[in-house]
Amino acid sequence: MGIVDRVKNILLTPKDEWPVIAGEQTDIKTLYTSYIMLLAAIPAVAGILSSAMFAGMMGRFGASISIGFIAMGAILGYVLSLIMVYVVAHIADALAPSFDGEKNFIQSFKLVTYSMTASWVGGILSIIPLLGGLLALLIALYGAYIFYVGSTTMKNVPEAKAVGYTIVVIIAAIVVGFIIGLVTGGIVAMGAVGSVATFR
Repeated sequence: MGIVDRVKNILLTPKDEWPVIAGEQTDIKTLYTSYIMLLAAIPAVAGILSSAMFAGMMGRFGASISIGFIAMGAILGYVLSLIMVYVVAHIADALAPSFDGEKNFIQSFKLVTYSMTASWVGGILSIIPLLGGLLALLIALYGAYIFYVGSTTMKNVPEAKAVGYTIVVIIAAIVVGFIIGLVTGGIVAMGAVGSVATFR
């Protein structure tokens, strides 16, 4: 299945798409190269464009902000987001038996990968200041719903425990995402401080 069709189906008809995904034979490398690396680039590119526009609105001071550091922060965030998928998939796989689910890493990896589709696609909205961030958050919450729907099919988690399983995995993902935000934010902050020193 092409990436456009998969994105459309998992976002619009997740209940119908998860059984298709569950039966697909694939591996981690293929998922990275044909899906994750492409979609995870959307918020990274949007972040660079948003920062560049913000710097432009700041005039001469904004022009002094190092675009190189901004780009470095975005690239680092992109790489860490690729790692995040793998880490959260391990967490999801480890937690599944606690919710009477099945321990199967490739299914966990597919579950996490396709559930993050909404966040990756919604990342393009980060170009819009403030409002874009709020909309991206709402879209990310929809990603949690996609995970919830898929947990019963992909991990055989009983429907009665699917909500609890989803909440715990999402909390773990938020923690991992927070750490990534601290790292990338630190990189950008260092660039801004250096740029201010140069500006003075």
